[in-house]
Amino acid sequence: MTLPNIEAKPAPEPLRHPEKAARPDQPSPRKPLWIRVKAPTSPEYQATRRLMRELKLNTVCEEAACPNIGECWKEKHATVMILGAVCTRACTFCNVATGRPDQLDPHEPQRVGEAVAALGLNHIVVTSVDRDDLDDGGAGHFAQTIAAIRAAAPQTTIEVLVPDFLRKDGAIEIVVAAKPDVLNHNLETVPRLYAEVRPGARYFHSLRLLDHAKRLDPTLFTKSGLMVGLGEARTEVLQVMDDLREAGVDFLTIGQYLQPTPKHHPVAGFVTPDEFEGYRRLALGKGFLMVSASPLTRSSYHAGEDFAQLKAARAAALGERA
Repeated sequence: MTLPNIEAKPAPEPLRHPEKAARPDQPSPRKPLWIRVKAPTSPEYQATRRLMRELKLNTVCEEAACPNIGECWKEKHATVMILGAVCTRACTFCNVATGRPDQLDPHEPQRVGEAVAALGLNHIVVTSVDRDDLDDGGAGHFAQTIAAIRAAAPQTTIEVLVPDFLRKDGAIEIVVAAKPDVLNHNLETVPRLYAEVRPGARYFHSLRLLDHAKRLDPTLFTKSGLMVGLGEARTEVLQVMDDLREAGVDFLTIGQYLQPTPKHHPVAGFVTPDEFEGYRRLALGKGFLMVSASPLTRSSYHAGEDFAQLKAARAAALGERA
């Protein structure tokens, strides 16, 4: 008896966002002209993509579906995402995969250093997924990555965009002791929306983390970012600015929230370029050394140029007081 030739079906790929699968679709309004970007096609973009694949590195540019990826990668600017590509949190705005996290790769810090040297970067941004499963939340891995970049590219300035290290005592101390040039932690939204937008996070814990980092090393530049268009009120945004200034934060970024898929948090509205400019002026008036506010602003967008301006702003402020 001849058995029929039955080809084995490939196993289905795991859901990228299993926690969102049962959510009803949330249609997004049509994007206005000022928010649209061209698909990436440049040779420099392709070269940067190949290098990330060769070194087996993740980037938040890809994982979070950043609209600026074409522009940034054309300039060989990529934000490396360490600690794997699977997050233990389930923020409703974020496109990074959620689920059981990857095993920690002990060689990842060295490969990040190699990538920074190969790209010849003046400034690098290193971020990560949340790793609530690790005793230190991944802080030691951040410190190793900073050390590896210093060894491979000593002239490169380093910006880290860290998770909140919730319930990870001593974690932020490990990162600050590694001496990054900029420490960024994004509040993302106003406190009223945390239960829906950042259900695993706590607004005042994030504020305390930024405040504590600055107290540990007053010379460290600190930075935070907000998304608008999630349903926040203007007065709430202004209150967050005040809270960040009270925590000593130097640099604020504000950008438009864009919905990655119909299962993610809906876009409540598109903020106009004029409104962004109003936020920028108000934030500068509240005492931030640097403010980047526009529809396409993201934490790492133009980070190198912004860091140069940030240093100049601090030098000018110190000169005025002297």
